[in-house]
Amino acid sequence: MDRRRAYESLKRNPKNVRFDDLCRAAETFGFFLRGGKGSHRVYVRQGVTEILNFQNVGGKAKPYQVRQLLKVIESCNLLEDDDAA
Repeated sequence: MDRRRAYESLKRNPKNVRFDDLCRAAETFGFFLRGGKGSHRVYVRQGVTEILNFQNVGGKAKPYQVRQLLKVIESCNLLEDDDAA
């Protein structure tokens, strides 16, 4: 999945994102699954202090968690990493 496309897709409609798509997008930006329990998944990335905790609610992600990922992407300039590769 292309980072720019994933970012634009999440930003376009954060209220209607499938849980699996959010997890895939986090992995696209270099986050890896650290664990989780039940409906939760925890993602971390080296060099990023924020820990992302996503919750699956009927197959959908919570909008505030989508916005949280978008904020981390923007604050850590993770889109620019894609251009350098």
